[in-house]
Amino acid sequence: MTAAATAPDQGAAQPNPGALSRLIQEANDRGLSYAKMSERAVDRETGTKLSKPYLQRLVTNPPANAPSPKQLKAIANALRVSLRRVKAAAAEQWLEYESTELAGYGDDVRIIVSHLKEMPESELRRWRAMIEADERARKEED
Repeated sequence: MTAAATAPDQGAAQPNPGALSRLIQEANDRGLSYAKMSERAVDRETGTKLSKPYLQRLVTNPPANAPSPKQLKAIANALRVSLRRVKAAAAEQWLEYESTELAGYGDDVRIIVSHLKEMPESELRRWRAMIEADERARKEED
């Protein structure tokens, strides 16, 4: 016995595209064609170039593995965004790693945060306690 196929539920949630796929799609939605992206998608150091079909595939059917560092540089050039932003999007999409950009702070703060991230939990607790004590003292002075 066979049953009639049912139409897909139009209200069903569609899979979320990955962060790099979204970044490329958003550029396309703003009017940057895949052909133009492909023209710009060159890593100037190595000469690595990305094709229009490859860029389209990153959006519609992303590969199992993340693009190489050379390809990420080419994507950054194609989209005219920072390499840091492209790497963060790739890390989120393929490694399920989300980074938080510290806006409004100098490089010193980024270095401190990066250093704290590498500390063992016992040392991190000590630093957290010192920072919280400093914050309390500042609030009491105000």
